[in-house]
Amino acid sequence: MQNSESLKINYHKKRFVAVSNSETGEVDRHTLFHYSQEGDVLWAIYQGSKIKLGTITGLVKEDSSLEFSYQHVNEHGVIRSGKCNSTPEVLEDGRIKLHEQWQWDGEDQIGESVVEEVTT
Repeated sequence: MQNSESLKINYHKKRFVAVSNSETGEVDRHTLFHYSQEGDVLWAIYQGSKIKLGTITGLVKEDSSLEFSYQHVNEHGVIRSGKCNSTPEVLEDGRIKLHEQWQWDGEDQIGESVVEEVTT
């Protein structure tokens, strides 16, 4: 495993799936994230499983960590939103794993999730 501080990660055209999530989260291993990046601006679209459609808008920090807001429409037709900070880890096979801490807007509870890059 490589430390992300030694290299600058470009998230453009990367795809991720959730491999773990807090009980209060709504994404799971069937939710696919499609990331894009231009400069330090990051955006993504995600959907699958409990998510009809979601979007992410945020920033890529100097250390390649991410700070973003997310919003989605879930399977019940409810719009939910929140904020997230993600810390990258580069796996031995070169894929990216993101360790995320998130919080729904208007709620005190903080959740944690892990998403991994999909290369196939």
